[in-house]
Amino acid sequence: MIKIGVFDSGVGGLSVANAIKKALPKVEVILKEDKENLPYGNKTPEHLLRLVKPILKELVEEGCCVIVVACNTVTTTIINELRGNISVPLIGMEPMVKPASALSKTGVIAVFATPTTLGSKRYAELKRLYAKNVEIIEPDCSTWSWMVEDNRVDKEAIRKNVQTVLEERADIIVLGCTHYHWIEDLIQSYAAGKAIVLQPEQPVIQQIKKILNTSSIIKQRNL
Repeated sequence: MIKIGVFDSGVGGLSVANAIKKALPKVEVILKEDKENLPYGNKTPEHLLRLVKPILKELVEEGCCVIVVACNTVTTTIINELRGNISVPLIGMEPMVKPASALSKTGVIAVFATPTTLGSKRYAELKRLYAKNVEIIEPDCSTWSWMVEDNRVDKEAIRKNVQTVLEERADIIVLGCTHYHWIEDLIQSYAAGKAIVLQPEQPVIQQIKKILNTSSIIKQRNL
């Protein structure tokens, strides 16, 4: 059976794993989390590399032919270093700045993400490449990962952030952390009729399909 690895610091990865299982029911999904070292959103790239590399190598050893790095923080800071150390394709997840910028009618988008993601070189590159003519609002979501991980959702805090970006004319809201996928419905309810909410699960699934359809990967793993 084809095995797909999914890694995240915490419960955000489960949302991604569930989406993959639904779209690809014949695939075995192996999920790895690192809840002992939460949160990831305030760690240095060097620290993240020490934490993540051994876990991804475990997924390779368990037979995964593709690994989804279901963590925007990891993807935007150390994905290139990881690709140099891991022998199977890695699919990263990063803020959807490009499609959000293209979709926006008001020229204003909002990115909900961790401090490390927002401060990363990759995120700065995404803005430089795809958002030159777009204003990006980056509200403080620094406590949201813990909020979701502990299942203590502060609806009022979420509503205030959504309301603030709507008042600043944002018509696209990008979820730049997989933990936030668990509160996507809530965010959508607050933004209903005023902003579209984007997150990358479906593009990731399409990328998995593309990789699995390449004969070189399939032959490599004798699938």
